Amino acid sequence: MSAVLNCNISFIGGGNMAQALIGGLIARGLPPTRITVSDPVEQVRQLLQEKDVHVTDDNLAAIAEADIVVFAVKPQVLAQVLRPLQGQFADKLVISIVAGAEISTIANLLGTERVVRVMPNTPALVQTGAHGLYATEYVDAKDRELASQVLAATGLTIWVNSEAQIDAVTAVSGSGPAYFFYMMESMIRAGKNLGLDEKVATALTLQTALGAAQMAITSSNTPAELRKNVTSPNGTTQAAIEVFDHAQISQNIQAALAAAKMRSQELAQELSDSI
Repeated sequence: MSAVLNCNISFIGGGNMAQALIGGLIARGLPPTRITVSDPVEQVRQLLQEKDVHVTDDNLAAIAEADIVVFAVKPQVLAQVLRPLQGQFADKLVISIVAGAEISTIANLLGTERVVRVMPNTPALVQTGAHGLYATEYVDAKDRELASQVLAATGLTIWVNSEAQIDAVTAVSGSGPAYFFYMMESMIRAGKNLGLDEKVATALTLQTALGAAQMAITSSNTPAELRKNVTSPNGTTQAAIEVFDHAQISQNIQAALAAAKMRSQELAQELSDSI
């Protein structure tokens, strides 16, 4: 983290993910005075100003003294935001958390190859994110370490070997929180149908999800082994697992993630074609 603490970091876009990263960086010791955020919405700027960071609505001014520039804008405004900044990045590392924006697209718009592409996920908002990172050979080891430190402020960072794998990261962790929320919704509904009060069903479901995740993270056993340890022969868990197997839940989950990956590829192509 020490390298990042000596950097000036600018954010173009001050939405939820940018705010999560800013909060994480400040918590890890980056002085707020080293952070600049550009956002067109006055209310967003006012909110960020409370963190003692510099705020502006001028993107060029925001990046003037930056060592690292993080782009956190909506894909549909990518071109109009980046084009006016072209040629300003000779001495700056670019980190893009723009969904579907390939490195070639960013590089062409900005005139630099020093770009790291990131697929974050929303648990970054509570410092438990899982981020997939990719960069081409134009990004050296020092820059990779800087990017890792920026993203590690809000969770786990994993580098992938090809940009195509970012679509798989999107399917697994980018969209992944929604899959678990879906499971939680279903368990809460089932608990209510079985006679539990909604608050009780919700509390039990959420704590069970947290406990299971914590066990999987800290245990030397795989999730499959942990599941088997809970599944006594002819017991209650086995009865439930047999229903899952009969409904081909595992196969359906794999098909769902494959569909998410395909849609990620389509969205990247659509964004590239629109610019």
